Formats: sequence, C-alpha cells, structure tokens
Amino acid sequence: MVTLFARFGSLGTRAGNAPCFSWLRVACLPLLLALCAVDAIAQRPPFNSPSIPLRGTTVADPDGAEFHFARLIYGENRSGRGFRGRGTWTTDWPEAEHFFIEGITRLTNLDTMPVNIYNGDGAQQVSLTDDKVFDYPFLYAVEVGFWSLSSVEAARLREYLLKGGFLMVDDFHGSQQWAGFETVMRQVFPDRPIVDIPDNDEVFRVLYNFDEKIQIPGLAALQYGMTYEQDGVTPNWRGIYDDKGRLVVMINHNMDLGDAWEHADDPRYPQPMTAIAYRFAGNYGIYAISH
Repeated sequence: MVTLFARFGSLGTRAGNAPCFSWLRVACLPLLLALCAVDAIAQRPPFNSPSIPLRGTTVADPDGAEFHFARLIYGENRSGRGFRGRGTWTTDWPEAEHFFIEGITRLTNLDTMPVNIYNGDGAQQVSLTDDKVFDYPFLYAVEVGFWSLSSVEAARLREYLLKGGFLMVDDFHGSQQWAGFETVMRQVFPDRPIVDIPDNDEVFRVLYNFDEKIQIPGLAALQYGMTYEQDGVTPNWRGIYDDKGRLVVMINHNMDLGDAWEHADDPRYPQPMTAIAYRFAGNYGIYAISH
C-alpha cells in the first residue's frame, strides 16, 4: 500500500526561527516532494461499523508515547444532529485520528501513539469528568456549534486549560453555530476574550510559517463547488490566551480540518488543501506539548 504522503507535493516552508525542543525530540523531517498517482479509493478501508462501541480506554502504551490524539466527549444542545447514529462529538472518528497521527508522525520527530483506522484503538475519547483528561496536553473537539457542557464540565475544562492544556476546536460554520460555541465558551471563560490570532503568533510559526492561510473546507462543500457552509464565507483563526500569553484554545471557525485529514487518501479532496491541513496539525500538536 502506498503511504498517503506519497501523494503530497511541497507542504511549504519550515519556520526559520522555530525553537528546538530537544527534550521533546521535535524536528521537522524532510518534506516529500514526489506526487504519486494512486487508486486512493481502493486503498481506503471501510468505515467501522457503528455497532462496534467507542472505546473510553485504549490499548496499552508500552513505549510511553509523547503524543496521543485525545477527543473531547461532550453533550449536545438542541441543534445537535449526531453522526452516523452516534454523538456529534464523534464526527470523522476514527479516520481523522488515524490520518492526523500519520501526518504529524511523518512531518515531525514526535513519538506518537498510532491509531487503528478500523476501530480507533490508540486514540482516546475523554470526558471532562474523568481525571485522565489531565494526562493529555492536546484535546480536540469537533462540531462545537452543537456542544453543551454542564457547569461542572465547564469548570473542569477551565482548570484543564489553565493547568497547561490546549484545546483545538474545528468543523463549525456560520453565525448560528458560532453563537452556540461562544455561549458554552463563555461558561468556561467568562472573563477572557475571544480574539483573532495575530499572523505572527508562535502557533503559526513553531514548525511551518503561515504567511498566507486559506480556508480548509469539508468534502461535502467542495462537492457543491464551495469552500464554505451556511453563511461562514470567511475563515477565522481565533483563540483564547492565559495570563502569560499562552494560547489555550485554538479556534478554527468556518473550516473543517478534520475532513481534510479524514480524506487524505481520497482523490475527491484537493491535495493542496490536505497538505496545508497537515501543516496546521503539525503546528498545533507541537505548540500543545511545548507550551
């Protein structure tokens, strides 16, 4: 089977001033420049049956991997729509996890925990009421326009973030879903503003320099000839910072990086957008474990 990165062209320029985190063994590997014509659909395994339950705990980690993909479990507001018979929080599981890990493993020297594409083994699904959330510096939440947190969960998320955690939110679109996200985030941080992230912020420089950023759309939008959903025409990179200026919430609004990872080997999804989505993944992952 041809590795998914054989189809990548140039992924861009590594940051010239990226810090060296020797204790994390973080380094950029040479980018693959060859572009292969492959039958990606034939390579793609079938989606795991919904009858196979999600796993709250996964296979043992005998080598003590530095980086795990941890997905946030959350309740839904009244607009929640679920995903393939499961909760909205499971959208793109487990393909997004699998290809995300494949990407940052290929592009960095991070010691990652592999994720099984068939059943998600190797990834984590984490509830905010579970103390193990503090074991994972990187937390991913998807379709957060539909999320809902109890007061206990909101307080625990605030504690997690202020103790060093990093939350990446993704795949929500338009003003209505923004309102749903913002309402819950105000429970978490009523005293901290949501701001546009400056182009010179380290999260855009730590591995790759993002001098220009483009909207990363979902596959369904692309099939309709668009890069946006609802009224979410303009992509937004926003965030929340702690008192020391550390970015604790990375907000990707009017974008769907999870789809770009999930469809990394699908010829219907444009290769240049997949490549950029992996660059974001690398920056976010390294920022999370080094700050």
